[in-house]
Amino acid sequence: MTSSEVIVREAYIGGSWRAGRGGTFPVHDPATGQTIASVADCTVDDLHEAIEAASKAYSRWRLTTVKERATLLLKVRDGLLASKDAIATTLTRENGKPRAEAAGEVGFSASFFEWFAEEARRQYGETIPSSVPSKRMVTIRQPVGVAALITPWNFPIAMLARKVSAALAAGCTCVIKPAEDTPLVALAFAKVCQEVGVPDGVVNVVPCSRGRVQELGAALCTSPDVKILSFTGSTVVGQWLYSRCGATVKRVSLELGGDAPFIVFPSAELEAAVTGVMAAKFRNTGQTCVTANRIFVHESIHDDFVSRLAQAMDQQLKMGSGLDPAVTQGPLINSRQLHRLEQMVQESVRLGAEVVRGGAAHGGLYYTPTLLTAVTPDMPLAKQEIFGPVAPIIKFTTEEEVVTLANTTDRGLAGYFYSNDMSQVWRVAEALEVGMVGVNEALVSTCEAPFGGFKHSGLGKEGSKHGLDEYTQLKYICFGV
Repeated sequence: MTSSEVIVREAYIGGSWRAGRGGTFPVHDPATGQTIASVADCTVDDLHEAIEAASKAYSRWRLTTVKERATLLLKVRDGLLASKDAIATTLTRENGKPRAEAAGEVGFSASFFEWFAEEARRQYGETIPSSVPSKRMVTIRQPVGVAALITPWNFPIAMLARKVSAALAAGCTCVIKPAEDTPLVALAFAKVCQEVGVPDGVVNVVPCSRGRVQELGAALCTSPDVKILSFTGSTVVGQWLYSRCGATVKRVSLELGGDAPFIVFPSAELEAAVTGVMAAKFRNTGQTCVTANRIFVHESIHDDFVSRLAQAMDQQLKMGSGLDPAVTQGPLINSRQLHRLEQMVQESVRLGAEVVRGGAAHGGLYYTPTLLTAVTPDMPLAKQEIFGPVAPIIKFTTEEEVVTLANTTDRGLAGYFYSNDMSQVWRVAEALEVGMVGVNEALVSTCEAPFGGFKHSGLGKEGSKHGLDEYTQLKYICFGV
């Protein structure tokens, strides 16, 4: 691919590009409101064809050697990197994130195919010592089967890659249902797979409009041919999907919403903490599941920290179209997200929060980067996942108090804190009820490390050596000798 962007409009099923039985639906540029493309609107019948194609391909794909699968995964990596600029432009146009972030996401996606190409060759079994001389016991790992992958709009190719790479490495085949706001990069990914020689039916992409999301999701849950459903998205939708997978007793992997605390202790190096907040809060305009949601700052350094953060926001954040290289803050993804954010801020201000910067929409789908103080734990901004460029500051007095506040939520995906007290570092890192902790570090995601949360933030891990566990099953074999 050498064009400036990649626009593919048809579904990809069984190695063929197809129209959707439901017609088409528009994909909009959130920065301008303009329609980028009309994309195939797939129905349940289209989805069943994709599942059937994946099932047929699985009978062959599962028998390939790990070396063969690893070789193909590396070709996908190379294809993504060769198309990085074009895919990044498409990603910016349909998602709104800054172009540099989009390019970084494509590179991040490629890293998972490299990682799981290597891990594919390390799906080791075990030899189990027998308690009797007449038996020999071993375990092996085998692929689960057809994997249904439902991906989000905020990191539409990164989350797709993290799932697909592990599934293919394990020997599974895939049916991908991308978010209706951002189907274009998923279809661009399918094009890469086709071009590098991924066998027909191994990867299928079935986009659909918002009106069909629920029926397609339900069909994936109830299909007896789908053996695992992996979903990244909101906790509410994850719970709905989880409840519907019981009848087929399929495996479920969920990466759901977050409510990440970001704690700044008195011993912290303040400039480093400010840099951390800027990265953890404003990346992708605050629309990330691991974003800093509640920012707790010790009362002794509160005013100094707020002043420094406000200055950093003034200097580093610029709103506009992500295609402008100077822009760091794009639009929100859609009007639903904008209205939700407006209501949360307005209600928190009504309850006593004080606006230091921003605090209002800025036309179209833009929301001014916002800093608020005097936020209390009972306000909407402290109780709900924000998913926007709003930084609420909450004062605290003691370590015990802030750890309790940080853990007072039903979600536990990520947490961050800054401290130079080594004893405190260990205490707090172990006490936070989250799946991932950043200690004096705000960017924790990488292909080598496990990604996943506690409580209502999900089930299972993605990435790392543990990522293959979701797509394989452990078989025990006992030999009589």
